[in-house]
This record gives sequence, C-alpha cells and structure tokens, in this order.
Amino acid sequence: MVKEVKEVEEVEDEEEVEEEVDFDDEKDKAEGIDYKIENVVATVVVEITEKIDLNIIARKHADVEYNPERFPGLVMRILKPKATILIFSTGKMVVTGMRRASEADRVVEKVLKNIRKAGIKVSNPEITIQNIVASGDLHTNIDLNMAAIVMEFAMYEPEVFPGLIYRMPDPKTVFLIFSTGRIVCTGAKKKEIVREAVKELNKQVRELGVAKKELGDTDYQDITFI
Repeated sequence: MVKEVKEVEEVEDEEEVEEEVDFDDEKDKAEGIDYKIENVVATVVVEITEKIDLNIIARKHADVEYNPERFPGLVMRILKPKATILIFSTGKMVVTGMRRASEADRVVEKVLKNIRKAGIKVSNPEITIQNIVASGDLHTNIDLNMAAIVMEFAMYEPEVFPGLIYRMPDPKTVFLIFSTGRIVCTGAKKKEIVREAVKELNKQVRELGVAKKELGDTDYQDITFI
C-alpha cells in the first residue's frame, strides 16, 4: 500500500512538471533572447510555538544532514521538485536549487510535511523569492575593454576576474559578461525581470558597438552555472 502511494505521488509530480512547460522559449529565441533559469533562491518563515528541535528531525529522517558544530542549520533535500532546504531552529528556512519560482509552494509543502512527521508543529509559511540566477548567450563576441568604457555602471578588472560586472539600473539586475558573449544574470526576483534585463542587455551591446562578431547557432554550447 505504501509503495502504491509513493508511485501515485511520483506520477502527480511528473504531471505537475509537464504543466509548467515554459511556452515563452520560442518567443524569446525569435527575439534573439537566449537564457535559462539556473537557480531560484527563496526564504521561508513559519509560525512555531517554540524553537524547532533540529535533532528530532535528524533522528526521524535519515536522509538529512545536521552537524551543529559546523553549521547551525539542518540540510534537507527534496527530489521532486528538486531543491535543497536549510532549516533553522527559529523557523526560518532558505530554499535553493529550484528552476522555477512556482515550485516554491510545493517544495515548502513537502518540507513542512516532513517536519510535522517528526511531531513538530509549524504553520503559515511566508515564502519570499529572493534571487533568480540565469545563464545565457548573446551570440556575439564582446569587447570587454570597450564595454567598460561606454557602459555606465560597468566594472572590468581582467587581472582579478575574466568577466565584466555590469549593474543594470533598470530593470535592476547584475550581469557577469564574458568576451565570448556568455552571461550570468543575478538579482532579479521574477522571471519576467530576467527576460526584460537580458533583452535590454542584448540591445545595449549592439547599439553601443561593443559586439565584435555575430556567431552562428552552432557555436553555442549549453553551460551551467552553480
């Protein structure tokens, strides 16, 4: 019976993932916007009647990590949707590793279920998306020395780091830009902001004349930033 319940839960998870297919991808590529979400970070605060005894959770769930001498939080991992959760005795949590902000509710629901199985009362979770990290490609080489001069709010120190750091004021985000055209975007709290920021950056590098060479689609290799 337990096995059947687990199988049903897995099927439900797979169905939910299928429903979350991003239909904006084709539109983005048509507009020359090439990026993907790598990590979504959220914080959670739950109501508790007393401090959470993390030792009880660690004893109840063998697949968690808890070493208070090294780190005050307990580490719990959820497979579907995939995420890593740091749980603190104060009722605060940090969720990382998600690919969609919409996954946060399901992740937190599963975490609270595991905590309650240990006999600990928690309720009313408040979830806040803190950061979305995305990687992408502008499909053009970038003259970083020139970009550092003509792009306001840009910083480039090749002796320290090979990428240019660009703090875009609107929408407010931070980019790492590499000479190959590869980019990393951080600081956004919604995917729509990431999309708008990448679109704006793509426009700027071409209008400012820092794009050195257009690259074909075959030159693009998928990359992952952690």
